[in-house]
Amino acid sequence: MKQCPECGQRRLRRFENESMTVEHGGMQTVVSHLGGSQCAACGEVLFDTDSAARYAAAGDALVLRAREHERKELRRIRVKLGLTQARASAITGGGPNAFSRYELGKAKPMPAVTHLLKLLDRHPELLRELEATALPSPATRASAKPA
Repeated sequence: MKQCPECGQRRLRRFENESMTVEHGGMQTVVSHLGGSQCAACGEVLFDTDSAARYAAAGDALVLRAREHERKELRRIRVKLGLTQARASAITGGGPNAFSRYELGKAKPMPAVTHLLKLLDRHPELLRELEATALPSPATRASAKPA
């Protein structure tokens, strides 16, 4: 009998035709007809080759769905707040093209960026306070540039 790669126990139980749930980013999907072994001691699952591929593909699909959802949410909130991509980047501390890359799915924002935008979505009045204390206005920046 094989031993569990996680805990070293030799208490692997064979399973066939089981369904398991994959979760990511608050979303989930069920993968059916899985086969493999599970350790009775620690619960580690060792999938058969086909099952491992299908389970991994389901997880990958959830990651892509979560990224798409996040991308659309950032854009929705930015537009709701009346911010340009450049202004949103300045507020969150990103480079001048950060929001463009986030909204195109070419870059993943730091969690702090996502959390700040979600907070501003719920409390848009905080945007004006943030802009007044943390950033120069676009007009001030324009007049401060060397001639």
